[in-house]
Amino acid sequence: MSKLEKNIHISQLFSTPLFAVLPEEDRHFIKVKTEEFRLSLQNVRMLIETAADLNQWEEKNISYYWDETGSEKLCGKDRSKAVLKSLYEKIGQLRNNPISYSSFTGKNRESVSFDYFEKKETAGTILGTCPVAGEKTRCCNLLTLDAVEQCGYACSYCSIQSFYDNEKIYFQNNFSQKLRALKLDPDTIYHIGTGQSSDSLMWGDRNSILTELFEFAGENPNVILELKTKSAVTGWIETLKVPPNVIVTWSLNAPTIISNEEHRTASLESRISAARMLADKGILVGFHFHPIVYFEGWEKEYQEIAESIQQRFSPEETAMISLGTLTFIKPVLRKLRESGISSKVLQMPLQETAGKYSYDNETKVKLFSHVFNSFSSAWQKQVFFYLCMEPHSLWDTVFGKSYQNNEDFETDMKNSYMHKILLAR
Repeated sequence: MSKLEKNIHISQLFSTPLFAVLPEEDRHFIKVKTEEFRLSLQNVRMLIETAADLNQWEEKNISYYWDETGSEKLCGKDRSKAVLKSLYEKIGQLRNNPISYSSFTGKNRESVSFDYFEKKETAGTILGTCPVAGEKTRCCNLLTLDAVEQCGYACSYCSIQSFYDNEKIYFQNNFSQKLRALKLDPDTIYHIGTGQSSDSLMWGDRNSILTELFEFAGENPNVILELKTKSAVTGWIETLKVPPNVIVTWSLNAPTIISNEEHRTASLESRISAARMLADKGILVGFHFHPIVYFEGWEKEYQEIAESIQQRFSPEETAMISLGTLTFIKPVLRKLRESGISSKVLQMPLQETAGKYSYDNETKVKLFSHVFNSFSSAWQKQVFFYLCMEPHSLWDTVFGKSYQNNEDFETDMKNSYMHKILLAR
């Protein structure tokens, strides 16, 4: 690459949305050091990402971590390498330690806004596949049903935000017709979830969504319909008949994470109380510990959630418990950084595995094993536990069992769910 081409590319980096969200102090600092050290295109890109991360984490500016001590006698690339190595070692310490929320404010989360309840008619099917399905991680091959597009909550780590081009939430005018047009094999068991494109319950029965879904489930007893939520919306319970093949599951998280990263969602206690209300009506429930986050105090808070579940529910009325953690693909990382919103979720090692970025396997085993072992042996035997979007190798270490392929995992999950559905009838 010629000097002219390099300068053009660097100038383009200084015009990107990510560079634009940085404080003026950071933008000036990066431009000065780029010229002074004649940094490569890749080094400039990494500096911008690092400055954006520090800004989102509410840490000190990148200039604070920039230390040229000891590099004075070096020249050219040797000097820039030494300074950058020192910088990234300091950033690495922040990433590798448990996240501290002690002084975090989440100061600009209120700037997130959505335009609600726009309607549109769409072509094509509303039934799809899990967006992260693949053989590189163990996947249950969940089918997804897009009842609503975009979520009205504002969780910092949300991948749904990267699936859509705007901040409008769409209800489909022709949802009922498209639901009835689905062609299903009556001899096949389907596991379908509505929580991949939006929260399944935060809207209640707005636009008769739940009414339509429950009628669909009632007419197709070979369908396991899973509604996944972080809400405490239960007003629909008294007026709608819920078929036994509907399972309602809650994403649960530590109170520290809910208050700092899961904005606008229901509190932990409200979610669990809502689940208890549905279970009292004979509706099967389930719980997702997802994402489990490595922060100061994580062991105590996640263990207390597991203890609360065991005290307030029985294994018979609980269909499943899943374990997962923060996992990102590049478009989501870019979207989160460009938002400029205060968040600690990217303050993690971001190790690449199977095309995704997450914690290293050692940290994952620590997180998952702690939560799983917080449940009694009776719960471990009677409730279907699984890892979501995780490498095959972790299963044996965490659960003492694994599957040869995704199809075996899918079959075992469906059989377990159907067994409890039949008992609930």
